[in-house]
Amino acid sequence: MPRPHASHLTLRALIITFLIAFGFYLLAELGLLRTGLGADRSYISYLILAVYVGATLHWLWLAHRLSGERRKMAGLEAAAAEGEEWPPLADGPLARLVANVRKKGGGNTSALLEVLGDDLNNRHALGHFLSDVLLKLGLVGTVVGFMLMLMPVGQLGSFDPELMKELLASMSSGMSVALYTTLAGLVTSTLLKGQYYLLDASLAEFVNRLTVFVDVHLGSDAA
Repeated sequence: MPRPHASHLTLRALIITFLIAFGFYLLAELGLLRTGLGADRSYISYLILAVYVGATLHWLWLAHRLSGERRKMAGLEAAAAEGEEWPPLADGPLARLVANVRKKGGGNTSALLEVLGDDLNNRHALGHFLSDVLLKLGLVGTVVGFMLMLMPVGQLGSFDPELMKELLASMSSGMSVALYTTLAGLVTSTLLKGQYYLLDASLAEFVNRLTVFVDVHLGSDAA
């Protein structure tokens, strides 16, 4: 029988997405999200959120595709364990690997498995890149915020109390930009890294199972 968790990657990804969305909903209800976005005169926080949402949609799509390959793998394992005819495989990385191993007719299949692992792992590269981009955008927001905070100091011509009040208000606004963009970058980057860690772990487990399956079943068939 297929492993109970073999095809539940999509479900886990959806649950994680729901929890993250619920967290943002709570922030919005408490007014913290509106406060942070409203205080960001550089609009970098909006860009950070847009990149994060796009990266999360990409992550969900990859999770769905990997879940489909894991489901096929579970079907092959179940059929092999019961001694039944293997189910037909639709076009995909797993189907191509099985076809290539059979064409090779046995021998060392580590090169084929390595190519498959690299091909699937490269799909995650964009997500890891975007997680670094989110962190860098937060740092850019920090620099921009400090620039906005210090710019009024150069325009100060006297120590008039009213001017000092305006200066402090302007500096406070710049500091808000620095803090909120840094926080947005750190939080979204950490969340995205965690999401892709789940994907990487599932992919590693899939490749390990596939390596054992090819060595035990396809290798013996070729022999």
